[in-house]
Amino acid sequence: MAQWDSSAKSYSVGSSMNGGLYCNDDGELSKPFSDKDYCVDGTGTVQVNNKALSNVAFCQTVLPGNEAMLIPTNVDGGDTETLAVPDESYYASSAAHYYINPLGVSTDEGCVWGTKDKSVGNWAPYVAGANTDSDGRTFLKIGWNPKYIDDFKDKPSFGIRITCDGNDCDDNSCEIDPSKDGYNGISGGSTGKSLGASYCVVTAKDKKKATIEVFSV
Repeated sequence: MAQWDSSAKSYSVGSSMNGGLYCNDDGELSKPFSDKDYCVDGTGTVQVNNKALSNVAFCQTVLPGNEAMLIPTNVDGGDTETLAVPDESYYASSAAHYYINPLGVSTDEGCVWGTKDKSVGNWAPYVAGANTDSDGRTFLKIGWNPKYIDDFKDKPSFGIRITCDGNDCDDNSCEIDPSKDGYNGISGGSTGKSLGASYCVVTAKDKKKATIEVFSV
């Protein structure tokens, strides 16, 4: 995920599809950025702590590319895994986006283009987004998935929240707990709605870590 259209200076529909290697007129492949590896580590500022008994599949979208949720991170019950978060040097200073599947769904089953017949893939109950800016601030958002809100009316059997150590974040209050806040409910200091779906945002300071906790309800 460290190669894309080198002429792209901002997000646009055309350049957003041009991820990976470049195929020239002679059919030869080349790296758009010859001094960069094909893949690089993210900022390491967001991790997932799964407090539930079953696994949870986080599926990151391919951007630049077709924006399918194909990049898998499986987090077994009781485990913690780091998500790939880009900094401002990444394509068009864009953020990473993740779909959060129901408990027990594997990455093979969940990291796909889904359909409204089942709440997996791009119909997963929850979504998240994250990026780190030049001042070391990581903006982390969790929310209900608008497509889930459109086509499913059941309360998920799990929730998610953002936690930080001490004063590492500007607001430690950001939680989705369907057993407490109900369908499309959310609690936190910085909340809003997008396409009818509720979300909240936390900012981690000075390259400190924020954690998305997954829990059963």
